[in-house]
Amino acid sequence: MEYVCVSFTVNPAEPGSEILASALSEENFESFVHNDTGFEAFIQQPLFNETILQNLSEQFPQIKFTHSIQKIKNQNWNEAWEKNFPPVVIENLCRIRAPFHPAPTPPLLDIIIEPKMSFGTGHHQTTWLMAKALFGLNLSNKSVLDVGCGTGILSIIAKKLGVQHVIGIDIDEWSIENSRENRKANGYHREAIDFYQGTINSIEKDTFDVMLANINKNILLKEISKYAAHLNPGGTLLISGFFDNDCPELIAAAEKTNLKNTDKALKNEWAMLSFQK
Repeated sequence: MEYVCVSFTVNPAEPGSEILASALSEENFESFVHNDTGFEAFIQQPLFNETILQNLSEQFPQIKFTHSIQKIKNQNWNEAWEKNFPPVVIENLCRIRAPFHPAPTPPLLDIIIEPKMSFGTGHHQTTWLMAKALFGLNLSNKSVLDVGCGTGILSIIAKKLGVQHVIGIDIDEWSIENSRENRKANGYHREAIDFYQGTINSIEKDTFDVMLANINKNILLKEISKYAAHLNPGGTLLISGFFDNDCPELIAAAEKTNLKNTDKALKNEWAMLSFQK
């Protein structure tokens, strides 16, 4: 799958970049990489239409921005990753690195991720928030479902924290292929972490102790009742992929499905919510 990268220069960069990224997240853009002058937004090539950018100018006339468009082929992403992305350290908990980076010094947990086109490197605020939240859970011998697993990063962290078995699902074939490669790079096999292409509708009668969904607000609102149905009583649901101002709507939707909000974390206006059934 080829992607389109739209590079934005925004004036002022904040909060303008966050506002524009929030709007683009409603238009099938999957990932955002922020920088000092704006941000880059990524979308699958078949879903991209320049009308989206024209509408953005009309919707937010108070935000001044310019943009450039670049097509990214699958084989180019590794080169970009190696050139531009340093390892990510999540406080004193873990270090997320590419295979060519040196291993961290204990006690940091070592996570190896080569993202290709899946955009789950830990650099984005939502991945960072979800990863950090996993360290606050008792995962020993628990079962986990990772919805929209991307690179498999959250599934791999969960397994390294003691989860008995993890299932990761994603609609993108490239994500599943990448997740399986990252599973192997971290020393696991299918018996420990099972990645396959699908959606929450692919899960039939299974229930889980912990569920993870780092997607976007619209999908979360649409599917949260299904997440609740597949969560064991007393189980934990972690969600991210949205902004702080989206939290009230998501909490209200979750409460209708017998999920109680137990925690909230923020990083640069992006949010993570935790629920218990």
